Amino acid sequence: MTWYRMLGRAVVMTTMILSTCVPTSVHAAPPTPAVLALRLRSPDAGTPPGPNGTVQFIGTATVLIHYQGFTILTDPNFLHKGEDVHLGYGITSERLTNPALGLEQLPPIDLVLLSHFHDDHFDKLAQEKLDKNIPIVTTKEAAEHLKRIGFKRTFGLSTWDRIDVEKGEARLRISAAPGRHGKAGMQLLLPPVMGAVLDFGPNLAAPSHRMYISGDTLIYDDLKAIPQRFPDVDLALLHLGGTRILGVFKVTMDGKDGVKLMQIVQPKKAIPIHFDDYDVFKSPLSDFAREVKDAGLERQVVFLAHGDTYTFTPSER
Repeated sequence: MTWYRMLGRAVVMTTMILSTCVPTSVHAAPPTPAVLALRLRSPDAGTPPGPNGTVQFIGTATVLIHYQGFTILTDPNFLHKGEDVHLGYGITSERLTNPALGLEQLPPIDLVLLSHFHDDHFDKLAQEKLDKNIPIVTTKEAAEHLKRIGFKRTFGLSTWDRIDVEKGEARLRISAAPGRHGKAGMQLLLPPVMGAVLDFGPNLAAPSHRMYISGDTLIYDDLKAIPQRFPDVDLALLHLGGTRILGVFKVTMDGKDGVKLMQIVQPKKAIPIHFDDYDVFKSPLSDFAREVKDAGLERQVVFLAHGDTYTFTPSER
């Protein structure tokens, strides 16, 4: 028996055992969300930012968001075609594409938003070459790991925690949203993940733009709380790919799941990301496109190739 099959059998058995050991929920009051604060260096005098914002798709779950003077990098992954990432338990995955930009081509970054710590979301290049003083907003577990490898400004959030960011007169609130990387016991073998809601502007009751980033989640009941807490999402970035570990365990949304999440969150526009870049991604973008068409949601979806940019305008509320 090869090591791959032995590992697969071990993971299957572990998952079966853990799935029977997941504790049942108890009716306790949820913890009060933590509120953190981050003050960024005020921009130098110069041309003020324009009214519109942009999302540039770099590849996999990596995007650049520019809006109201903020420049945000998500899930930095800059490996090239043919290079491998390590996903734990001896499992690797080969990159099938190149990023639209190299790490050295990035503009000055205000903060990194990281859904979880996996090599295909924070690769070895980012670990080695990103400025160790750059603020990183992520899960509590990922924040601690990043501290251990030298990053000095990490901000760990649990679900519904938030961080208020200031840069001169600009304001941004990032709230951690639910995410689950695997079903039942399988999630215990994977790092915790978070989605994120980004509210831009000083008026949180009527943000100038509300963006939701799903993170590497599957569909589960906790996601239904997102539109209750954060209605009127202007733009959703959906992590798709139908990632399957050992070819068996689905740990990210496939095309059908992506449509289900759109129907839950009901964004005005949605952009699919995190697809077709690694050999563990088993649900191609065409799956999502077909499901979108069948659901009659074509007008709500924007498809970006690597390097493409989507421009958005302030919301009218």
